[in-house]
Amino acid sequence: MQLTDTHTHLFAAEFDADRPEMINRAVEKGVTRFFLPNIDSESIQPMLNMCDAFPDKCFPMMGLHPCSVFADYEKQLDIVKEWLGKRKFYAIGEIGIDLYHDVTFAEQQKLAFRKQIEWAKEMNLPIVIHCRNSFNEVMEIVTELKDEKLKGIFHCFSGSPEDAQKIMALGDFKMGIGGVVTYKNSTLPQVLANIPLQHIVLETDSPYLTPMPFRGKRNESAYIYYVAEKLAGVYNLPIEKIAEITTQNSVEVFGI
Repeated sequence: MQLTDTHTHLFAAEFDADRPEMINRAVEKGVTRFFLPNIDSESIQPMLNMCDAFPDKCFPMMGLHPCSVFADYEKQLDIVKEWLGKRKFYAIGEIGIDLYHDVTFAEQQKLAFRKQIEWAKEMNLPIVIHCRNSFNEVMEIVTELKDEKLKGIFHCFSGSPEDAQKIMALGDFKMGIGGVVTYKNSTLPQVLANIPLQHIVLETDSPYLTPMPFRGKRNESAYIYYVAEKLAGVYNLPIEKIAEITTQNSVEVFGI
């Protein structure tokens, strides 16, 4: 069984004490591929160090997270653009719009999102979208800029059936499903019942959004097994089939 964690912050300080052991636990659960989204200029080197330490397992993205968009966002974008010319990255991410915590720089977030989508199209790379309290704003921009080159993942999808239909209508975008689907009061299982599995990829967003039965503790990539197990129940398929299909879906996005 081969599981793919399409969104995990394994370079975070929360893993400094046991990073190799944490990777081994994930591999024992069948997780063989880890895609790492960048946050800002401070996270670049820790992320690349992680990918250099585990080159056959960890694959970096490059982008500026919307919660790191401030008045100096253009300087941050210059750093992103410089790195995109230095080495191989597998996506532009994570990028998007977050109107949950603070809307002070909402317009700058939109400008940064647009700019990074254009880079993705120029470089033929997928995008990985952070979308919180901003689905309409994100969808407006993605729909406007969509062409035959643009594809990617709506990270941490937790929307309505109508939202899912809009994403599927884009054609080349997947929905990232993580620990939230295991929560007792989550409506995601009901929403997913109407979404063909071909549109789904698995993720943890570790160290955040820990699935049951470990909710409240640090999340790690090994726990993606419990997300896959939940989806096996939703789709009435063996967990091995969930792993196979969602990993193939990740191959379609990232090209490896």
